[in-house]
Parts: sequence; structure tokens; C-alpha cells
Amino acid sequence: MMRAIPLSIPGAYEIETDILRDDRGCFTRTLDLAFLAAHGLRYQFEQESLSWNAARGTLRGLHFQAHPAWETKIVTCVRGRIFDVVVDLRAESPTFGRWDSRELDASRCNSVYVPEGCAHGFQTLEESVAVLYRITPPYCSELARGVNPFDEELGVRWPISDAIFSERDRALPALRNALT
Repeated sequence: MMRAIPLSIPGAYEIETDILRDDRGCFTRTLDLAFLAAHGLRYQFEQESLSWNAARGTLRGLHFQAHPAWETKIVTCVRGRIFDVVVDLRAESPTFGRWDSRELDASRCNSVYVPEGCAHGFQTLEESVAVLYRITPPYCSELARGVNPFDEELGVRWPISDAIFSERDRALPALRNALT
């Protein structure tokens, strides 16, 4: 059984699933198109990507694609744990400019559904972490954008202060300039 737990960002959800465990390990459902459709969520994904992260504290994000290619994502940590962040970029939204987070843990098999119009990022909480993304529409480099993960006005409270991140992410604009 799967459950969709609303985040404070409209349209964003944590997805939990029941896990069957025995002496061999565990088994769980990671994608259920009928479940997504029943909750009014997008369920046709065109791309799947995997991010492997060697070091604890690795930060990726906050990334999005500009209109008309806003992305919808389902993000699942398949090895280790991450602090996962969704930022609302929809000007008409009551939560525009706000963020919410969840800890995604491979042992819990939980995911975050990121609706279109939101930026996404995460920080690894341990070494050797793998993160799986289901994405639609496909990646378009001309429309790839981001918000600086250290934007003081946005105020994301990353759990590990000595983050490891790319120069590209450090150079991303503040939220107020990211959508222009």
C-alpha cells in the first residue's frame, strides 16, 4: 500500500509505501501509476536518472527547468539518506518562495513528488548515497535553471554546514533573480 502525505507546498507530497521484510531482506512497490492517477498526480515519466554521491554533505540543487518545460519529478533515495528540499517557484501560489523538506531514507523507501513549477535539491546525510529521479518532460539544457542553495532570503537550513557542492550551484542566482 502507498500513501501520499501532503507537504506544505501545494501539489508536493511525500510518498510512503509498505515494506515487506523477512530474513532475505525486503520488497516494496516504488511506482504505481494507478495510485498516482487516483491522487491526481502526473504519472507518465519520460526520463529516469541516477545520482551517485561519494561524500557525506554533498549538496545538489536547487534545480528546475523554465517554462514551458517545467519538470515534475519523483525523487527516491535508493542507497543511504538525504535531506530533500522542494522550493515553490509558482508566482500565483500562496507558498511562492517557500521551501519544505523531508528526509528520504533508502531503508524506508519513501519518495518526494515534486510538482511542476518547483525547484528541487538535496544534501547527502551519509557517504555513498544514490538518488533515483523519475522526470517529465525530458531534460532540456537551454531551459535548465536554478536557485542558489545558500540564498539568505530563501533560508534553507541545510543540515551539514560544510557542504560539498559545484561551482555551478554556488553561482546560481538568488530566488528574486532566478525567474527573470
